[in-house]
Amino acid sequence: MPTSPFRPVRAAYAADADASRGRLFGEPESPSRTEFQRDRDRIIHSTAFRRLAHKTQVFIPHEGDHYRTRLTHSLEVAQIARALARALGLDDDLAEAIALAHDLGHPPFGHAGEDALHVMMAPYGGFDHNAQTLRIVTKLERRYAAFDGLNLTFETLEGLVKHNGPLRLPDGSPTPRFAKSGVPAAILEFDALFNLDLAHFASAEAQAAAIADDIAYNAHDIDDGLRAGLIDVADIAQAPFLGDLAAEVAALRPGLEPARFVHELVRRLITRFIEDAIDESRLRLGAAGVASAEDIRDGAAPMVAFSPAMTRLEAEIKQFLLHILYRREPLNRIRAQAAEVIFNLFPHFFAKPTSMPTDWAAAAQAAGGDDTRRARVICDYIAGMTDRYVLQEHRRIFGAAPELR
Repeated sequence: MPTSPFRPVRAAYAADADASRGRLFGEPESPSRTEFQRDRDRIIHSTAFRRLAHKTQVFIPHEGDHYRTRLTHSLEVAQIARALARALGLDDDLAEAIALAHDLGHPPFGHAGEDALHVMMAPYGGFDHNAQTLRIVTKLERRYAAFDGLNLTFETLEGLVKHNGPLRLPDGSPTPRFAKSGVPAAILEFDALFNLDLAHFASAEAQAAAIADDIAYNAHDIDDGLRAGLIDVADIAQAPFLGDLAAEVAALRPGLEPARFVHELVRRLITRFIEDAIDESRLRLGAAGVASAEDIRDGAAPMVAFSPAMTRLEAEIKQFLLHILYRREPLNRIRAQAAEVIFNLFPHFFAKPTSMPTDWAAAAQAAGGDDTRRARVICDYIAGMTDRYVLQEHRRIFGAAPELR
């Protein structure tokens, strides 16, 4: 019987759970789950994962029940990552685990919160959400008696750290992305304990999760922008590629009600992105003669990617969203107010750590005169907050909090 196209033969270059490089702390094997399935389950049951339900993606969640949050975004990324992984014969459990965990390190208020924390942490090593994700899954989650963190496999950890590519060049120097700031200290500290191979690419599964992230947020930001009234269907008609898809929907379903029109448009956008990534990735894998997971890591370029034409279109969509959505005055105002909340809380906690919950206060006080260590504790505390909790804390300490609407 021929193999179903929806369950392709496992590729030779797929990550193999039975051949995993293991965990920092050795554990007995599970009789019922692969190592990557265990990673996925640990991520889903983590406290940090639950908090994503109340963290901003683009629009403040309390503005409406249907806007994406970090949690729903992560679930959409995971679905697309699994689709890509299955089509390419990869381990879809590993791709899903990386996708589900990729945003655990994001602070409240989306990129506004990240930028504000980076400003406050500038004297102490800065803030990077990928490095914060690593801190969460290796240190800050405390669910197990034998170790801090979730004790994930090498393959999941490298996917979280390197899903956007290597962090070091072959000579050991930082890649251009980190040329000025250097590789984040949290990553270097863990790498010294458990070598993450920072000069090499991550697995094809991690690359699938990374491109799934791009597909998901481009598509759902268009959907949410239309829902919020900040993007109009007429704007879509003038946008690169999106206009063609809109015309296709209009021709096939003339007079379609706006809500259904938007969903048809977004569905087509996701499909075109996924199909292009599958076709281009197969071409790259075949041309490179990839025969193992190590060949993926040793490659000179990503093996899971968009075609050059789609790469250009994807960049144009990002520019379209930047100008018509992300820089709009209502969002700019909310971002400024959100950042101010963090700018107020950080120095307060630094000066008065006892105003934090007992465990956090004790950790900050244990830093003594080490300001960098104290700042990192405060950063961990704020980064872990949900949108509503950080506003609650601001209200508790300062007597008021902005209405982010």
